[in-house]
Amino acid sequence: MVTQAPPGAPGAGTGTGAPAEPSARQVAGRRWRASRGILVALLALALIGVILAALRPSSSAGSLDPESPKPEGSRALAAILAQNGTRVDVARDVDASPFAYGPATTLVVTHSERLTDEDVALLHSARANLVLVQPTSHVLRALAPGVDSVGNAFSGVESPGCGLRAARLAGPVSFNESLLYAPDPGAMRGDATACYAAPDADVNGARLVQVQEPRGRTVTVLGSTAPLVNEHLDDEGNAALGMNLAGPGTHTVWLMPDLPEPGTAAGGKSLIELIPFGVKLFFLELLVAVLLVALWRARRLGPVVAEALPVVVRSAETVEGRARLYRASRARDRAADALRAGARERLVPLLGLPRSAAQDPAAAQQIVSAVASRTAHPEAVVGGALYGPEPVDDAGLLALTDVLDDLERQVRQS
Repeated sequence: MVTQAPPGAPGAGTGTGAPAEPSARQVAGRRWRASRGILVALLALALIGVILAALRPSSSAGSLDPESPKPEGSRALAAILAQNGTRVDVARDVDASPFAYGPATTLVVTHSERLTDEDVALLHSARANLVLVQPTSHVLRALAPGVDSVGNAFSGVESPGCGLRAARLAGPVSFNESLLYAPDPGAMRGDATACYAAPDADVNGARLVQVQEPRGRTVTVLGSTAPLVNEHLDDEGNAALGMNLAGPGTHTVWLMPDLPEPGTAAGGKSLIELIPFGVKLFFLELLVAVLLVALWRARRLGPVVAEALPVVVRSAETVEGRARLYRASRARDRAADALRAGARERLVPLLGLPRSAAQDPAAAQQIVSAVASRTAHPEAVVGGALYGPEPVDDAGLLALTDVLDDLERQVRQS
Protein backbone atom coordinates (compact mmCIF):
# COMPACT_ATOMS: atom_id res chain seq x y z
CA MET A 1 0.00 0.00 0.00
CA VAL A 2 1.31 3.43 -0.92
CA THR A 3 0.09 6.64 0.65
CA GLN A 4 0.02 9.25 -2.07
CA ALA A 5 1.18 12.82 -1.48
CA PRO A 6 -0.81 15.77 -2.76
CA PRO A 7 0.20 17.16 -6.14
CA GLY A 8 3.16 19.49 -5.92
CA ALA A 9 4.26 18.23 -2.49
CA PRO A 10 7.98 17.54 -2.04
CA GLY A 11 8.78 14.04 -3.18
CA ALA A 12 5.41 13.47 -4.91
CA GLY A 13 5.60 11.38 -8.03
CA THR A 14 9.23 10.39 -7.53
CA GLY A 15 8.40 6.86 -6.40
CA THR A 16 11.48 6.81 -4.20
CA GLY A 17 9.95 7.97 -0.90
CA ALA A 18 12.84 10.42 -0.34
CA PRO A 19 11.84 14.02 0.50
CA ALA A 20 13.25 16.86 -1.53
CA GLU A 21 16.09 18.84 0.02
CA PRO A 22 14.74 21.99 1.73
CA SER A 23 15.91 25.31 0.43
CA ALA A 24 18.01 27.72 2.49
CA ARG A 25 15.00 29.99 2.87
CA GLN A 26 12.88 27.15 4.27
CA VAL A 27 15.63 26.20 6.72
CA ALA A 28 15.99 29.82 7.85
CA GLY A 29 12.21 30.09 8.28
CA ARG A 30 12.07 26.97 10.44
CA ARG A 31 14.97 28.17 12.59
CA TRP A 32 13.32 31.56 13.07
CA ARG A 33 10.01 29.99 14.08
CA ALA A 34 11.79 27.69 16.53
CA SER A 35 13.86 30.45 18.14
CA ARG A 36 11.53 33.44 18.13
CA GLY A 37 9.99 32.49 21.46
CA ILE A 38 13.41 32.41 23.10
CA LEU A 39 14.37 35.75 21.53
CA VAL A 40 11.15 37.37 22.73
CA ALA A 41 11.79 36.05 26.26
CA LEU A 42 15.37 37.40 26.23
CA LEU A 43 14.19 40.81 25.01
CA ALA A 44 11.54 40.87 27.75
CA LEU A 45 14.15 40.05 30.39
CA ALA A 46 16.43 42.78 29.03
CA LEU A 47 13.56 45.28 29.16
CA ILE A 48 12.75 44.28 32.74
CA GLY A 49 16.42 44.69 33.66
CA VAL A 50 16.48 48.21 32.20
CA ILE A 51 13.31 49.13 34.11
CA LEU A 52 14.67 47.74 37.37
CA ALA A 53 17.93 49.60 36.83
CA ALA A 54 15.99 52.80 36.30
CA LEU A 55 14.01 52.25 39.49
CA ARG A 56 16.59 52.99 42.11
CA PRO A 57 15.92 51.52 45.55
CA SER A 58 13.76 53.79 47.69
CA SER A 59 15.97 53.18 50.70
CA SER A 60 19.63 52.35 51.24
CA ALA A 61 22.07 52.37 54.13
CA GLY A 62 23.04 56.04 53.54
CA SER A 63 19.70 57.37 52.39
CA LEU A 64 18.20 60.36 54.25
CA ASP A 65 21.51 61.01 56.00
CA PRO A 66 21.74 64.80 56.65
CA GLU A 67 25.53 64.53 56.47
CA SER A 68 25.59 62.77 53.08
CA PRO A 69 26.02 64.74 49.81
CA LYS A 70 24.99 61.71 47.73
CA PRO A 71 21.77 61.84 45.69
CA GLU A 72 19.92 59.80 48.32
CA GLY A 73 21.32 61.90 51.21
CA SER A 74 19.66 64.90 52.88
CA ARG A 75 22.59 67.27 53.32
CA ALA A 76 21.01 69.96 51.12
CA LEU A 77 17.83 70.13 53.20
CA ALA A 78 19.82 70.26 56.44
CA ALA A 79 21.86 73.16 55.04
CA ILE A 80 18.71 75.04 54.00
CA LEU A 81 17.21 74.58 57.46
CA ALA A 82 20.42 75.85 59.08
CA GLN A 83 20.44 78.91 56.82
CA ASN A 84 16.89 79.71 57.90
CA GLY A 85 17.71 79.60 61.61
CA THR A 86 16.78 76.00 62.46
CA ARG A 87 19.42 74.04 64.34
CA VAL A 88 19.75 70.51 62.99
CA ASP A 89 21.24 67.82 65.23
CA VAL A 90 21.92 64.32 63.99
CA ALA A 91 21.19 61.52 66.46
CA ARG A 92 22.30 57.93 66.00
CA ASP A 93 20.13 56.61 68.84
CA VAL A 94 17.11 57.71 70.85
CA ASP A 95 17.97 59.85 73.89
CA ALA A 96 16.53 58.25 77.01
CA SER A 97 16.39 61.56 78.90
CA PRO A 98 12.76 62.65 79.47
CA PHE A 99 13.74 66.25 78.71
CA ALA A 100 15.72 65.52 75.54
CA TYR A 101 12.93 66.41 73.15
CA GLY A 102 10.75 69.36 74.09
CA PRO A 103 7.54 70.64 72.48
CA ALA A 104 9.50 73.02 70.23
CA THR A 105 11.58 70.19 68.77
CA THR A 106 10.77 68.33 65.57
CA LEU A 107 12.06 64.76 65.52
CA VAL A 108 12.54 63.36 62.00
CA VAL A 109 12.55 59.56 62.30
CA THR A 110 14.22 57.66 59.43
CA HIS A 111 15.06 53.98 59.01
CA SER A 112 12.47 52.97 61.57
CA GLU A 113 13.31 49.32 60.92
CA ARG A 114 16.41 49.88 63.08
CA LEU A 115 14.47 51.01 66.14
CA THR A 116 14.18 48.71 69.13
CA ASP A 117 11.13 48.27 71.32
CA GLU A 118 12.76 50.53 73.91
CA ASP A 119 13.35 53.22 71.26
CA VAL A 120 9.71 53.07 70.18
CA ALA A 121 8.56 53.40 73.78
CA LEU A 122 10.76 56.50 74.28
CA LEU A 123 9.43 58.09 71.09
CA HIS A 124 5.88 57.34 72.16
CA SER A 125 6.37 59.26 75.40
CA ALA A 126 8.40 62.12 73.88
CA ARG A 127 6.83 65.58 73.70
CA ALA A 128 8.51 66.51 70.41
CA ASN A 129 6.62 66.56 67.13
CA LEU A 130 7.36 63.45 65.05
CA VAL A 131 7.91 63.11 61.31
CA LEU A 132 7.89 59.39 60.43
CA VAL A 133 9.45 58.76 57.03
CA GLN A 134 8.13 55.51 55.52
CA PRO A 135 7.75 53.82 58.92
CA THR A 136 7.43 50.08 59.32
CA SER A 137 4.01 48.68 60.15
CA HIS A 138 5.03 48.06 63.77
CA VAL A 139 6.31 51.61 64.30
CA LEU A 140 3.28 53.01 62.48
CA ARG A 141 0.88 51.18 64.80
CA ALA A 142 2.81 52.27 67.90
CA LEU A 143 3.37 55.96 67.11
CA ALA A 144 0.46 56.73 64.78
CA PRO A 145 -2.37 54.36 65.73
CA GLY A 146 -5.28 54.57 63.35
CA VAL A 147 -3.10 55.41 60.34
CA ASP A 148 -2.91 52.38 58.06
CA SER A 149 -0.59 51.65 55.16
CA VAL A 150 -2.84 50.85 52.19
CA GLY A 151 -0.51 50.43 49.21
CA ASN A 152 1.90 52.09 46.81
CA ALA A 153 1.70 54.86 44.24
CA PHE A 154 4.00 55.50 41.30
CA SER A 155 5.74 58.74 40.41
CA GLY A 156 3.68 61.80 39.74
CA VAL A 157 3.14 65.44 40.69
CA GLU A 158 0.22 65.87 43.09
CA SER A 159 -1.49 68.93 44.58
CA PRO A 160 -2.07 69.08 48.35
CA GLY A 161 -5.85 68.78 48.29
CA CYS A 162 -6.01 69.50 52.02
CA GLY A 163 -5.97 72.36 54.48
CA LEU A 164 -2.63 71.58 56.11
CA ARG A 165 -0.55 74.77 56.15
CA ALA A 166 2.77 73.05 55.41
CA ALA A 167 1.26 71.43 52.31
CA ARG A 168 -0.60 74.53 51.10
CA LEU A 169 2.57 76.62 51.23
CA ALA A 170 4.54 73.97 49.33
CA GLY A 171 1.94 73.45 46.59
CA PRO A 172 2.36 70.59 44.08
CA VAL A 173 5.08 68.10 44.99
CA SER A 174 6.86 65.41 42.94
CA PHE A 175 6.83 62.34 45.18
CA ASN A 176 8.40 59.66 42.97
CA GLU A 177 7.46 56.18 44.24
CA SER A 178 5.51 56.50 47.50
CA LEU A 179 3.63 54.57 50.14
CA LEU A 180 -0.02 55.45 50.72
CA TYR A 181 -1.75 55.86 54.07
CA ALA A 182 -5.36 56.17 55.15
CA PRO A 183 -6.53 57.46 58.57
CA ASP A 184 -9.16 55.52 60.48
CA PRO A 185 -11.02 58.04 62.69
CA GLY A 186 -12.44 55.30 64.88
CA ALA A 187 -9.04 53.87 65.83
CA MET A 188 -6.86 56.96 66.24
CA ARG A 189 -6.25 59.46 68.95
CA GLY A 190 -6.71 63.03 67.73
CA ASP A 191 -7.65 64.60 64.42
CA ALA A 192 -6.02 63.56 61.15
CA THR A 193 -5.41 65.46 57.91
CA ALA A 194 -4.60 63.56 54.72
CA CYS A 195 -2.77 65.35 51.90
CA TYR A 196 -1.53 64.53 48.42
CA ALA A 197 -4.03 61.80 47.68
CA ALA A 198 -3.38 59.46 44.75
CA PRO A 199 -6.59 59.51 42.69
CA ASP A 200 -5.12 57.20 40.03
CA ALA A 201 -4.11 54.49 42.50
CA ASP A 202 -6.03 51.26 43.05
CA VAL A 203 -6.69 52.17 46.68
CA ASN A 204 -7.86 55.35 48.36
CA GLY A 205 -4.84 56.69 50.21
CA ALA A 206 -2.66 59.77 50.70
CA ARG A 207 1.10 60.27 50.64
CA LEU A 208 1.08 62.44 53.76
CA VAL A 209 -1.06 62.13 56.90
CA GLN A 210 -0.69 64.38 59.94
CA VAL A 211 -2.31 63.54 63.28
CA GLN A 212 -2.92 66.25 65.87
CA GLU A 213 -2.86 64.50 69.24
CA PRO A 214 -4.92 65.80 72.20
CA ARG A 215 -1.74 66.58 74.18
CA GLY A 216 -0.68 69.03 71.47
CA ARG A 217 1.94 66.92 69.67
CA THR A 218 1.74 66.31 65.91
CA VAL A 219 2.72 63.05 64.27
CA THR A 220 3.31 63.32 60.53
CA VAL A 221 3.55 60.17 58.39
CA LEU A 222 5.36 60.72 55.08
CA GLY A 223 5.24 57.97 52.47
CA SER A 224 8.05 59.22 50.22
CA THR A 225 11.66 60.31 50.67
CA ALA A 226 11.57 62.64 47.62
CA PRO A 227 10.83 65.88 49.59
CA LEU A 228 13.88 65.23 51.80
CA VAL A 229 16.68 63.89 49.60
CA ASN A 230 19.24 65.85 47.55
CA GLU A 231 18.28 64.30 44.23
CA HIS A 232 14.66 65.50 44.18
CA LEU A 233 14.85 68.58 46.38
CA ASP A 234 14.64 71.01 43.44
CA ASP A 235 11.57 69.30 41.91
CA GLU A 236 8.32 71.25 42.14
CA GLY A 237 7.60 72.20 45.79
CA ASN A 238 9.70 69.41 47.32
CA ALA A 239 12.12 71.72 49.13
CA ALA A 240 9.30 73.80 50.60
CA LEU A 241 7.45 70.73 51.86
CA GLY A 242 10.63 69.28 53.35
CA MET A 243 11.39 72.55 55.17
CA ASN A 244 7.84 72.92 56.43
CA LEU A 245 7.75 69.37 57.80
CA ALA A 246 11.29 69.00 59.15
CA GLY A 247 11.91 72.57 60.35
CA PRO A 248 8.78 74.35 61.52
CA GLY A 249 10.54 75.42 64.76
CA THR A 250 14.02 76.35 65.89
CA HIS A 251 15.31 72.87 66.60
CA THR A 252 15.24 69.68 64.52
CA VAL A 253 16.65 66.34 65.61
CA TRP A 254 17.34 64.07 62.65
CA LEU A 255 17.24 60.49 63.92
CA MET A 256 19.44 58.12 61.92
CA PRO A 257 19.52 54.98 64.12
CA ASP A 258 22.53 52.73 63.97
CA LEU A 259 22.00 49.09 63.11
CA PRO A 260 20.65 47.30 66.20
CA GLU A 261 21.85 44.01 67.53
CA PRO A 262 20.41 41.03 65.65
CA GLY A 263 16.91 40.19 66.84
CA THR A 264 16.36 43.48 68.74
CA ALA A 265 14.56 45.47 66.03
CA ALA A 266 11.11 46.62 67.05
CA GLY A 267 8.56 44.15 65.76
CA GLY A 268 10.76 43.32 62.78
CA LYS A 269 9.59 43.55 59.20
CA SER A 270 7.13 41.30 57.48
CA LEU A 271 8.20 39.36 54.41
CA ILE A 272 6.34 41.79 52.14
CA GLU A 273 8.15 44.77 53.72
CA LEU A 274 11.53 43.10 53.26
CA ILE A 275 10.99 42.65 49.52
CA PRO A 276 12.21 45.75 47.61
CA PHE A 277 9.70 47.53 45.42
CA GLY A 278 11.71 46.72 42.28
CA VAL A 279 11.47 42.99 43.02
CA LYS A 280 7.70 43.27 43.51
CA LEU A 281 7.46 45.08 40.19
CA PHE A 282 9.58 42.39 38.51
CA PHE A 283 7.27 39.58 39.63
CA LEU A 284 4.23 41.62 38.63
CA GLU A 285 5.65 42.12 35.13
CA LEU A 286 6.63 38.44 34.99
CA LEU A 287 3.05 37.44 35.86
CA VAL A 288 1.67 39.76 33.18
CA ALA A 289 4.13 38.34 30.64
CA VAL A 290 3.12 34.76 31.49
CA LEU A 291 -0.57 35.61 31.11
CA LEU A 292 0.06 37.30 27.76
CA VAL A 293 2.04 34.31 26.49
CA ALA A 294 -0.73 31.98 27.69
CA LEU A 295 -3.34 34.01 25.83
CA TRP A 296 -1.12 34.17 22.73
CA ARG A 297 -0.63 30.41 22.70
CA ALA A 298 -4.25 29.64 23.63
CA ARG A 299 -5.56 31.24 20.46
CA ARG A 300 -3.83 28.48 18.47
CA LEU A 301 -5.89 25.74 20.11
CA GLY A 302 -8.58 24.28 17.87
CA PRO A 303 -9.83 21.07 16.29
CA VAL A 304 -7.34 18.56 14.97
CA VAL A 305 -6.75 19.07 11.24
CA ALA A 306 -5.78 16.10 9.10
CA GLU A 307 -3.00 16.87 6.65
CA ALA A 308 -1.79 14.83 3.69
CA LEU A 309 1.69 13.41 3.90
CA PRO A 310 4.20 15.61 2.09
CA VAL A 311 6.03 12.58 0.62
CA VAL A 312 5.25 9.12 -0.74
CA VAL A 313 5.64 6.44 1.95
CA ARG A 314 5.73 2.81 0.84
CA SER A 315 3.88 0.34 3.05
CA ALA A 316 6.88 -2.03 2.90
CA GLU A 317 9.05 0.65 4.52
CA THR A 318 6.58 0.99 7.40
CA VAL A 319 6.53 -2.78 7.94
CA GLU A 320 10.30 -2.98 7.79
CA GLY A 321 10.72 -0.11 10.21
CA ARG A 322 8.35 -1.66 12.75
CA ALA A 323 10.11 -5.02 12.36
CA ARG A 324 13.46 -3.38 13.16
CA LEU A 325 11.97 -1.87 16.31
CA TYR A 326 10.64 -5.26 17.41
CA ARG A 327 13.99 -6.87 16.73
CA ALA A 328 15.97 -4.17 18.56
CA SER A 329 13.83 -4.58 21.67
CA ARG A 330 13.61 -8.42 21.36
CA ALA A 331 9.83 -8.10 21.42
CA ARG A 332 9.05 -11.53 19.94
CA ASP A 333 5.79 -11.65 21.89
CA ARG A 334 4.50 -8.44 20.32
CA ALA A 335 5.69 -9.48 16.87
CA ALA A 336 3.99 -12.91 17.19
CA ASP A 337 0.74 -11.29 18.42
CA ALA A 338 0.78 -8.88 15.47
CA LEU A 339 1.34 -11.73 12.99
CA ARG A 340 -1.41 -13.91 14.49
CA ALA A 341 -3.90 -11.01 14.72
CA GLY A 342 -3.26 -10.13 11.07
CA ALA A 343 -3.64 -13.75 9.96
CA ARG A 344 -6.95 -14.14 11.82
CA GLU A 345 -8.25 -10.85 10.34
CA ARG A 346 -7.56 -12.20 6.83
CA LEU A 347 -8.79 -15.77 7.51
CA VAL A 348 -12.15 -14.93 9.13
CA PRO A 349 -13.80 -13.47 5.98
CA LEU A 350 -12.57 -16.49 3.97
CA LEU A 351 -14.22 -18.82 6.48
CA GLY A 352 -17.55 -16.97 6.31
CA LEU A 353 -17.35 -15.79 9.93
CA PRO A 354 -18.01 -12.24 11.17
CA ARG A 355 -14.98 -9.98 11.37
CA SER A 356 -15.53 -9.42 15.08
CA ALA A 357 -14.71 -13.09 15.68
CA ALA A 358 -11.06 -12.53 14.73
CA GLN A 359 -10.24 -10.90 18.09
CA ASP A 360 -12.93 -12.64 20.17
CA PRO A 361 -11.42 -15.32 22.47
CA ALA A 362 -14.81 -17.09 22.64
CA ALA A 363 -14.65 -17.76 18.91
CA ALA A 364 -11.15 -19.23 18.99
CA GLN A 365 -12.23 -22.90 18.85
CA GLN A 366 -14.68 -22.21 16.02
CA ILE A 367 -11.93 -20.52 13.96
CA VAL A 368 -9.43 -23.31 14.66
CA SER A 369 -11.93 -26.02 13.62
CA ALA A 370 -12.90 -24.15 10.47
CA VAL A 371 -9.28 -23.64 9.41
CA ALA A 372 -8.33 -27.27 10.17
CA SER A 373 -11.27 -28.55 8.09
CA ARG A 374 -9.98 -26.63 5.05
CA THR A 375 -6.28 -27.42 5.41
CA ALA A 376 -4.06 -30.45 5.83
CA HIS A 377 -3.02 -29.50 9.35
CA PRO A 378 -4.65 -30.92 12.49
CA GLU A 379 -6.44 -28.69 14.98
CA ALA A 380 -3.51 -28.85 17.44
CA VAL A 381 -1.13 -27.34 14.87
CA VAL A 382 -3.69 -24.73 13.75
CA GLY A 383 -4.45 -23.76 17.37
CA GLY A 384 -0.76 -23.44 18.19
CA ALA A 385 -0.20 -21.26 15.15
CA LEU A 386 -3.16 -18.92 15.71
CA TYR A 387 -3.30 -18.84 19.56
CA GLY A 388 -0.08 -20.47 20.76
CA PRO A 389 2.59 -19.22 23.16
CA GLU A 390 5.41 -16.79 22.44
CA PRO A 391 8.24 -18.16 20.26
CA VAL A 392 11.36 -18.90 22.26
CA ASP A 393 13.77 -17.49 19.67
CA ASP A 394 13.96 -15.78 16.28
CA ALA A 395 13.97 -19.13 14.47
CA GLY A 396 10.66 -20.01 16.13
CA LEU A 397 9.23 -16.66 15.04
CA LEU A 398 10.26 -17.35 11.45
CA ALA A 399 8.73 -20.83 11.64
CA LEU A 400 5.48 -19.32 12.95
CA THR A 401 5.44 -16.94 9.98
CA ASP A 402 5.82 -19.84 7.54
CA VAL A 403 2.98 -21.80 9.19
CA LEU A 404 0.60 -18.81 9.14
CA ASP A 405 1.40 -18.15 5.47
CA ASP A 406 0.76 -21.82 4.66
CA LEU A 407 -2.58 -21.82 6.52
CA GLU A 408 -3.75 -18.71 4.73
CA ARG A 409 -2.65 -20.09 1.34
CA GLN A 410 -4.47 -23.41 1.81
CA VAL A 411 -7.67 -21.69 3.00
CA ARG A 412 -7.65 -19.45 -0.04
CA GLN A 413 -7.16 -22.42 -2.36
CA SER A 414 -9.83 -24.59 -0.77
